[in-house]
Amino acid sequence: MSLVEDTNGISTPAFETKMPEFHISEAEGESGESESFKDHVKGFAKAWGEMVVGLGKGCKDIVVQNYLTEDSYLVQKLRGPVNKVSFRLRYLNEYLPEDRDPFHAWLVIILVFLLAFAVLNVNNGHDSSVPKVKKVYIHPPSATRILLPDGRNLAYREQGVPSDRARHSLIAPHGFLSSRLSGIPGVKESLLEEFGVRFITYDLPGFGESDPHPKRNLNTSALDIVDLANAVGVKDKFWVLGFSSGAMHAWAALKYVPNRIAGAAMFAPMVNPYESSMTREEMSGTWEIWVGRRKLMFYLARRFPTFLAYFYSQTFLSGKHGQIDKWLSLSLGSKDKALTEEPEFKEFWHRDVEESIRHLSAKPFIEEAALQVSSWGFKLADLQVQKKCPGKGIFSWFEFMYSQEECEYTGFLGPIHIWQGMDDRVVPPSMTDYVARVLPSAIVHRLPDEGHFSYFFFCDECHRQIFSTLFGSPKGPLARTNQPQSKVDERTVSARK
Repeated sequence: MSLVEDTNGISTPAFETKMPEFHISEAEGESGESESFKDHVKGFAKAWGEMVVGLGKGCKDIVVQNYLTEDSYLVQKLRGPVNKVSFRLRYLNEYLPEDRDPFHAWLVIILVFLLAFAVLNVNNGHDSSVPKVKKVYIHPPSATRILLPDGRNLAYREQGVPSDRARHSLIAPHGFLSSRLSGIPGVKESLLEEFGVRFITYDLPGFGESDPHPKRNLNTSALDIVDLANAVGVKDKFWVLGFSSGAMHAWAALKYVPNRIAGAAMFAPMVNPYESSMTREEMSGTWEIWVGRRKLMFYLARRFPTFLAYFYSQTFLSGKHGQIDKWLSLSLGSKDKALTEEPEFKEFWHRDVEESIRHLSAKPFIEEAALQVSSWGFKLADLQVQKKCPGKGIFSWFEFMYSQEECEYTGFLGPIHIWQGMDDRVVPPSMTDYVARVLPSAIVHRLPDEGHFSYFFFCDECHRQIFSTLFGSPKGPLARTNQPQSKVDERTVSARK
């Protein structure tokens, strides 16, 4: 076809059939060039492989000729053990291909296994998806301390309004693996001031910056609370707050120093899980909800407490941080799981643990665990208000007539409030059912869908509800007086009242 026809845009059938042929031939040319380059690469790789195989065979021949001869020292020493192993493992050769030399096949298998093992180790060592374990840091001392009558130092912390403006004083012993830094986690200073609350927390003996007690029990724990109150200038009655296992120290204060206590606020209060006065339903409802490891910890604390040191050294005394449910063998509900994953909770938890284990000793934790499951020296039923009058009989009547003795009330006369999450798997609701049965005067606030931590930790509205329940409408701090505020002498403590 002519150029004129082509430029005039006249198409012919012959031209239309040639266009596809042109493109196809061009593609074939390109693929030919690429295949030629691939052939070069393949040839180079094949030649390199043959060289490596030849080098390997040469090295093998050298080793066989010099070190694997019948009279060589290596063969004479290893022939016997190798033959024994080969005889015992000969049945494994049945799984190998029939056209392969067993020696070569097993050599390849071993090399592949070693290579895979090395690759897995390298990947695990550099896997960026695995979070780094945070190490425990022991902070410099920062607590204010008082000197107790027996010579021990007790560390404490104050929040809220000063002593001369406090409408209500609240003292809180902490629980297991905690410290004076816990208190009410996340409580706002503005809320404490709004209700005129002076909030005091302290380190139990051997925890944080407090000295250990050589013969600690719940009686001495109650006396420590009174000594602290006297030393920091709490002259009137004060409230006690107990959360989880820290509640047993608050219970002790109600028993041993009831004349100094205005009331008690308990949150998921732990009781002795071996308490004989619990019913079968209360006992089973408590134990069945716990995981096996937690049950083991309680059993060891009761029977073989010294064995706990090993488990503690593998968890919170290992020098590394861990999850609270793993460290304390806990089962958590949905709200608690969500809360413990929050950065705010993790930061609080890590700092509280670091302060708690400051002494780096398992002894105070073993003492605390054993104290929880041992005889407390009193029953919770002893706190129930009862009217005690002179006994019956003629002699009691004459004694009553001449002495004018009146009936008296025994037990704790102040209010006891208990908050219990119904999805709590750390201190199950069955424990609060037991407390409510033996202390019918206690006011129980059951919290649907709440867990062990979810209501008490980092919940502004919950904290407001708590203070409103305990103290009524907020009235703010007391008006300032002209008297200078008393300061605590770190070397002295007031005598017990």
